[in-house]
Amino acid sequence: MRHRQRTNRRGFIAAALIALAACIILFLMHRPPICTCGRIELWHAALDSGNSQHIADWYSLSHIIHGFLFYAGARVILRHRPLGPRLALSVLIESAWELLENSPIIIDRYRTATIALGYSGDTILNSMSDIGMMTLGFLFAARAPVRVTVALAITMELLALSVIRDNLTLNVLMLTWPIDAVRDWQAGP
Repeated sequence: MRHRQRTNRRGFIAAALIALAACIILFLMHRPPICTCGRIELWHAALDSGNSQHIADWYSLSHIIHGFLFYAGARVILRHRPLGPRLALSVLIESAWELLENSPIIIDRYRTATIALGYSGDTILNSMSDIGMMTLGFLFAARAPVRVTVALAITMELLALSVIRDNLTLNVLMLTWPIDAVRDWQAGP
């Protein structure tokens, strides 16, 4: 029992250190710490150059869903391990995505394959918030019944789809296999 608690605590500490390392690497990648507009917004609802520049926006829903998915995957892969190591693995994956997402290859891919024509990458603040949103999703999924987590994921996907014509599902689709008809629909009337 004591060993399990120590392993759990070490996992949570590892998750925090991984997030800190991601923050440092993003700084070394010369990502802007905050929006170049000079403001910090808790919620940025507009679909404009302020996306991925502030604490939260419509794409934050996708990162919460990442947490749901990573919890499910870590539960399968690390079935007999406590929550802390599972979270550390999930933070490692999310942090790796944040680093990749802010690399020139993915920024250019977003610009050419999706509706994010003016996308310039995330600020460090937004990337760290994305890791935090994933962590919230992970911890929610660890406590909530599966049916509640699935229902919430579907609700968030449909909400984002109806408001911004984009969500995690379309984001993955358009990054991996762009479809002109989808891009045209996303661009709106």
